[in-house]
Order: sequence, then C-alpha cells, then structure tokens
Amino acid sequence: MRSQILRGRVWVLAWPDGRLIEDIDTDQIFHNSHLHITEISQMGAYALGNLEGWKDFPQKAKPGDILVAGRNFGAGSSRQQAVDCFVALGVKGIMAPSFSAIYFRNAVNAGFPVLRSEGLERPAAEGLLRSGDEIEIDLSSGRGRNVTRNESISFEPMSAIQAEIYEAGNVFRLKRS
Repeated sequence: MRSQILRGRVWVLAWPDGRLIEDIDTDQIFHNSHLHITEISQMGAYALGNLEGWKDFPQKAKPGDILVAGRNFGAGSSRQQAVDCFVALGVKGIMAPSFSAIYFRNAVNAGFPVLRSEGLERPAAEGLLRSGDEIEIDLSSGRGRNVTRNESISFEPMSAIQAEIYEAGNVFRLKRS
C-alpha cells in the first residue's frame, strides 16, 4: 500500500517577489528537443530545463521533494514526458491552484499526485512557504502543514478514482471488477 502521507522538501516555483509562476507549459517542463529520450529514468535530467531560473533543478532535486507552482501548471502539449521527468527524479507530487486538463489527466494516469490548492498564493507571496521548507500532506484528507514554519496547508483531496490509480501505481495496473 502506498503512503497517503507525503512528507518532503518543497520547491516553490516563484518569481523573486514571491509570486508563484503561472502558466508553466510543457515546453518549459520538458523541452521538445529531448523527446527522443524514451527511458523514463533518463528524463529527470531535463526537468524544468526551459524554465528561466530553474534550469539547475535536476541537480538540486532529491527523491521525496514536492513542487508548488502557480495556476495552469502543465499548459501546452499533451507530452507525457512532462510528468515522467518528475517521476524520474523521485519528486513525490505537485501542488498548484490549477493544472491544465491534459497535464492533470496524464499525471493521474501515471499515479503521480497532482493536488489543487487555491490557497497557495498568499503563503508563497508572504514568505510562509519557501523552497527548502519541509511539508507534510495527507492525500486523502486535503490537509497538510508546513512543518518548518508550523503553517497549515489545504488542498482538494484526491478523488476516489485518483486515489485508486495512485494506490495501483498507474492506470494500467488498476484492477477493477
């Protein structure tokens, strides 16, 4: 059984003034010049490689990390590599106020937690949620906390089908009767 509690270091994809970066598209997440890479294990080296200020993310990321981003994360094409590059790095999930529909579905199908949280902008802008903080989130309840700063975090809990796919590991392993 996969853990419903994720705990890890957070990376806040934000501008220098603390505003979350919005509309991060799949080209910024995993550039089309790397689409020839077919082994998921090799995709992590290119994660966020076309997002200004975050090109060194793969060298800094560690398994268990969690990303926080602005609205409409994953806009653009339907490329699965934009999800798989984070899986390759061992990133445990992404929180954002919203995701593009295709990115959200690709992540859910891959069993990768993507969590909608309308309340992320304020703590990021006010410095209550910063890169390097440790957070803990309960996927089933929609509650979490910034362990470093003892601040609450709320988000939409996983839907029943999202939780089933997550538990199975991905949509292809899902066994339904």
